Amino acid sequence: AWMEAEWWRLGLPEALGGQAAPASLIWSSGEFVLGANPAVWIYACGPAFARIAFENGTERDKKIAQFMVDKQWGATMVLTEPDAGSDVGAGRTKATMNEDGSWNIEGVKRFITSAEHDMSENIMHLVLARPVGVEGVGGPGTKGLSLFLVPKFHFDHETGELTGERNGAYVTNVEKKMGIKVSTTCEVTFGDGAPAKGWLLGEVHDGINQMFRVIENARMMVGTKAIATLSTGYLNALDYAKDRVQGPDLTQASDKTAPRVTITHHPDVRRSLLTQKSFAEGLRSLMIYTATWQDQIQIAEAAGEDDSLAEAVNDLLLPIVKGYGSERSWVILGTESLQTFGGSGFLQDYPLEQYVRDAKIDTLYEGTTAIQGMDLFFRKIVKNKGQALGYLAQEVQSFAQSEAGNGRLKVEREILAKGLEDAQAIIGATFTDLMASNPADEKGDVKNLYKVGLNTTRLVYVLGDLVVAWLLLRGAEVALEKLGAKVSAADKNFYEGKVAAAQFFARNVLPKLAGERAIAENIDGSIMDLPEEAF
Repeated sequence: AWMEAEWWRLGLPEALGGQAAPASLIWSSGEFVLGANPAVWIYACGPAFARIAFENGTERDKKIAQFMVDKQWGATMVLTEPDAGSDVGAGRTKATMNEDGSWNIEGVKRFITSAEHDMSENIMHLVLARPVGVEGVGGPGTKGLSLFLVPKFHFDHETGELTGERNGAYVTNVEKKMGIKVSTTCEVTFGDGAPAKGWLLGEVHDGINQMFRVIENARMMVGTKAIATLSTGYLNALDYAKDRVQGPDLTQASDKTAPRVTITHHPDVRRSLLTQKSFAEGLRSLMIYTATWQDQIQIAEAAGEDDSLAEAVNDLLLPIVKGYGSERSWVILGTESLQTFGGSGFLQDYPLEQYVRDAKIDTLYEGTTAIQGMDLFFRKIVKNKGQALGYLAQEVQSFAQSEAGNGRLKVEREILAKGLEDAQAIIGATFTDLMASNPADEKGDVKNLYKVGLNTTRLVYVLGDLVVAWLLLRGAEVALEKLGAKVSAADKNFYEGKVAAAQFFARNVLPKLAGERAIAENIDGSIMDLPEEAF
């Protein structure tokens, strides 16, 4: 139904039959299906992967991309190997060139999503492999990897019609998983018994850069999926809480004749519901805010220009959307949304236990949270010389110092300013440890890098909390303006909910950054000296 409704056309190049659309619209609409049934989006990613082949490929590859779209072939991204998980550069799958210019792929890949199903006539695997026997290419690390288009079935390159001949890319195991079970996760063996024939994308050996176009899209998808799952978890918990009658009001607890009330009347349930609401709405704001920077990149590209600021800010926010979004969503789904149901939440009678199982993967695939933290600090802050971070900090600072909102957000602005100060101090401490790790300096000790590594995941959470608080308070400012005019009863409740969520988040989440600062500034790295046997 999703494919027939042609939502997949959004954002594809018009030459591929796509519909020009801003990224903010694509991800906003995508949240609906990712929150309802994420496997639908994942199985339907063929056209999005075709875009990578179209924009990076030769005329041959562009034709293949057109087949992928017109015939709605499935597609996979094939990176991970049994002995090379997050360490992609350690991959050993090899590619050997044939006389006709094609390549034979040999190796085993693991954790490949959608590698086997019968919902499309063909599946195109985008495979990272290491060329051998060709001078000047291949070699160790990620730079030695190239990207190949490897189909499940061979096809006529003029018509796209299947020849009926099976290519040597076979699923040799389907993983038994904790959650998201309808989405197949497979081990794929290439070239065992029959050649696995593929084509070098773009006829250039630039695999990791080409694949990162796919990875960045996937990370945005994973963050959006996590956020959408938290949202539906919260809405289910809210519906249950409104109907579940249990105990008297706390102020009448000693009166055995007091009427029983719905659990929304209990203080801790309200705390839990506002925690869920503020994170769900704040994370959605983070996702859409990030997408608006992608909009600016699109606008610049259409004009034949570069928008280096937009690219840098988008790069900075992506690991936060993916890492912070997935971690906060998964934890809150389990500790708050499911908890709202009490013992019933542990049963399959309600969807929360599935949401918890389905959401855990979001903290793992497309780069674990630890990987996101390293990427955030070393690539998006240090390598960028803090320019994108500085811009974002200035935006937060300007908002904190402004006077809008009729004074109702004065306390929250002060808390936001303190949160920014704490976040900057944590980053400063991490920078200090990085500078002190240079062995070329007289007092430098490379072991100080361990201190950096102990703080990078913390940075994901700290910057996530800070940016979400800022975005929620921006929304609350708009809501207060609307409440100053005549609005319907439904709109009044909506806007008051926005203000309440922002105030709750600022007062209950941001103060924790001071504790994170105290930890970060006093890290000594002693745990790295602990013998393995002591664990």
